[in-house]
Amino acid sequence: MNAENQTLVAEFIIIGFPNTREVELFFFSLFLLMYLLMFVENVIIILVIRLDYRLHTPMYFFIGNLSSLDIGFTTVTVPKMLVNIATENRTISISGCFTQLYIFYFLGSAECFLLASMAYDRYLAICNPLHYTTLMNKQMFSRLAFGSWLGGFLAPVLPSSFLFRLPFCGSNVINHFFCDAPPLLKLSCKDIFEAEIVNFIVGSLVLLTSFTFTLVTYVFIINTILHIPSSEGRKKAFSTCAVHLTIVSIFFGTTIFMYIRIKTISVFDFNKVVSVFYSVVTPVLNPIIYSLRNNDIKQGMKKMFHRKGPM
Repeated sequence: MNAENQTLVAEFIIIGFPNTREVELFFFSLFLLMYLLMFVENVIIILVIRLDYRLHTPMYFFIGNLSSLDIGFTTVTVPKMLVNIATENRTISISGCFTQLYIFYFLGSAECFLLASMAYDRYLAICNPLHYTTLMNKQMFSRLAFGSWLGGFLAPVLPSSFLFRLPFCGSNVINHFFCDAPPLLKLSCKDIFEAEIVNFIVGSLVLLTSFTFTLVTYVFIINTILHIPSSEGRKKAFSTCAVHLTIVSIFFGTTIFMYIRIKTISVFDFNKVVSVFYSVVTPVLNPIIYSLRNNDIKQGMKKMFHRKGPM
């Protein structure tokens, strides 16, 4: 199709989860509840870590960063979707769409790198405890966290530049609940092969390297746990690692399915369901898995909520 003979679109329409009004309101209530739960959980964790000096350690420093990422990661998509359902106005400007897409990829990539950094921290703590404080000093964990945020910010630059240069004409309907690359590529009236290849390469580098490093790290951790003399200690450590790996696998598995492919899948209704898992479900579960099951966090919460001011 010749883009010069087509009228370029001025805005996009995000259809979300089209259905009867009653079903849409059900989705509105469900996503609002999940968003509020995610927001409250992560804000509490951030406050507890900041207020309790006992939690000023590398592990909780990473958890605080993860909570901040989860808040932003979900906030960039869900509130807009809720407004669309409430007002029944599903339009979004091109600049707003591209901004949402870039921030979403920035925070998602940063979370991939941060999960790998957290796995490395646990590896040093469990597999090399005698040298942990020397290896994971303040300079090191600050660099890892900063590198995760910086890497996340830089990762979408190249694929976004290819996407932003594409002309969009004809249909302006995005079959998704937020601006994402696969449905946007379907709307372009220009050959998208180069953009798909760049998305595939960058997505593979970010997702596969982070996931492989995290998985290999946990293999070493589990191998060390097997040598714990106490059966109770082994059971507790295995339980914690299994839960962590489950959440990590859900996040990486769904994102790898969505983005590590050259051709976009046309069944976007299924893609939307998959997207819910890594963009909404895992940010809700992360605080529970990494923090709220932790005794130190529980003690910090009790201390924060029972703190009494001067009479």
